[in-house]
Amino acid sequence: MTGRIPTVVRALAFAILASLGARAADFGARFDEIVARATPAQLYSLLYDMPKGGDLHNHAGGANRSEWVYDVCTDPARNGGETFYARARFAGAPDAVDPTARFRTVRRKTYELLPAAAKAEYVALAGLTPAEKAGWLASMRLDGTADGRVEFFQHIWPRLGQVTQCLPVATELLVENMKAFGAEHVAYLETQFVVEGMLDNDGSVIPNAAAVAFVKERLSRPDALATGVTVRFQRTILRFAPEAELRLEQAYQFVDADRDLWVGLNMAGIEENGYGYPSRFLDTFRKLRSRYPTLALSIHAGEMDGPDRHIRDTLLLGATRIGHGVNLIKDPETLLLLQQSKRVLVEVNLISNRLLGYVPDLSKHPFPEYLRTGVPVCLNTDDRGMWDSNMTDEYFTAVTLFHLSWDEILAMGRDSIAHAFVQPGVKARLLADFERNADAFEARYGAGSVDAALGALASVRPVTYSYAKRTWGIDFN
Repeated sequence: MTGRIPTVVRALAFAILASLGARAADFGARFDEIVARATPAQLYSLLYDMPKGGDLHNHAGGANRSEWVYDVCTDPARNGGETFYARARFAGAPDAVDPTARFRTVRRKTYELLPAAAKAEYVALAGLTPAEKAGWLASMRLDGTADGRVEFFQHIWPRLGQVTQCLPVATELLVENMKAFGAEHVAYLETQFVVEGMLDNDGSVIPNAAAVAFVKERLSRPDALATGVTVRFQRTILRFAPEAELRLEQAYQFVDADRDLWVGLNMAGIEENGYGYPSRFLDTFRKLRSRYPTLALSIHAGEMDGPDRHIRDTLLLGATRIGHGVNLIKDPETLLLLQQSKRVLVEVNLISNRLLGYVPDLSKHPFPEYLRTGVPVCLNTDDRGMWDSNMTDEYFTAVTLFHLSWDEILAMGRDSIAHAFVQPGVKARLLADFERNADAFEARYGAGSVDAALGALASVRPVTYSYAKRTWGIDFN
């Protein structure tokens, strides 16, 4: 499976567009009226109820709300019988403690090997005081009041510690995401999910084959299937690691052997660390393509403050999707290439770009320029657990700031599926399902008067998180 759109899927998409153009145009005027008259809460309900296609830029480790992590980590029936401990009580002055040490979380085996003085600083998660628990929960997310980039890249991930190495926890949290996405009508999740290096409760490495089998079994259970969300995985490589080339080769081999669930590769890591520049990996990718059938690539690029050639060099690596692409606007030649080819999709992450300071004022985000000059784009949640947000927050941001039309929303939903790395047959089904769901949405809010449509929103039950509350004062909880 490559990043190219298969002929059968392309033909289906063109047929759908040809047959539904008039339908979308008719509902477009109604959609504009509803948006103009709706209160913020009503608009949020409308967008929550709307079909949304796929989330293509999603880090599994950062997608989990801290409340979900706590619930799973303190439930032996869901965490494989493990016990987790957080460093919450310090012998020294609390203000002098390294931020990455406060609330760092470890598993029982590590805790048992600590000296007595160190053990005294750790508390079982289930034994945290209410104040300690509140602090632990807050330590796993950004609230927009501090230096988000430093907090995110340097502090939060180390605090998670060994939580991400526990396979039962990782899979339970994946299903929690599926349930939440299904509730807001996200049909497809292509998340960056790793099973290599998972440890059992005794600290032994779980063989890859056993880990893959564990994930497949969990996804086959009724509660996962009931979400209606189709899931596929990307394998991610930390781009600036000294041995990144070796890790890339190992990841390529892993994905090639498990192409049913793992459908592509990604390279992530803060681009400001210059050792992860894209052209570093060109020779490795060329060597791997001489050994294996092509794997689809979606690579982080252009998540930078200033101009550079990273997006152009990423295209040379063979990527057909660009993660973030914020500074594409500063590379006119590459922007023109993407406008004309329409082969490469930019995965836009509005909330992430704001909280990490790449676009502090979202009204200046290049997203509408890409969307309205022919570059395929879609909205994504990135590390939604650390933002404490959801996909509806991304759409609410885009609709209120950039006055998206119904045609543009439909185009992004279709593009999010058409540019997914999922197998062609599944992609065709997802596209057809998206159109049926769009039909149903238009019928639900297009019949009768605008007042009737607004009244129908009272029956929608959105789930909101702290991002919506602190940003727009919207809270349905």
